Amino acid sequence: QVQLVESGGGLVQAGGSLRLACAASGYTFSNYAMGWFRQAPGKEREFVTAIRWSGGTTYYADSVKGRFTISRDNAKNTVYLQMNNLKPEDTAVYYCGYCSTPDVGGSWAPDAVYDYDYWGQGTQVTVSS
Repeated sequence: QVQLVESGGGLVQAGGSLRLACAASGYTFSNYAMGWFRQAPGKEREFVTAIRWSGGTTYYADSVKGRFTISRDNAKNTVYLQMNNLKPEDTAVYYCGYCSTPDVGGSWAPDAVYDYDYWGQGTQVTVSS
């Protein structure tokens, strides 16, 4: 069982920045990736970004490229999401996800909800105009 604890959400003005963190505990060994998704009211959960645990390959949704950066600290089993130049349309609950598929080589983008087996409780990000 894997537990994910997110932190760092809040209220920020458009153009501002926030950094989210997601700490993983439990069985966290040789999994494929961790990622961030978001869900706005009345909308489906959508992919934001992900990072492979081995090698650090990153993947981004087009809507956040150049503004958001995902990073990881393997020793702390923690993934971070640095969000810059935030826009009102970035307002959502942000969820950290854990893809437990073993990393046995190859490369595929973990950008679907069903790629992830565990989720954090979510953290609210609100961007005012």
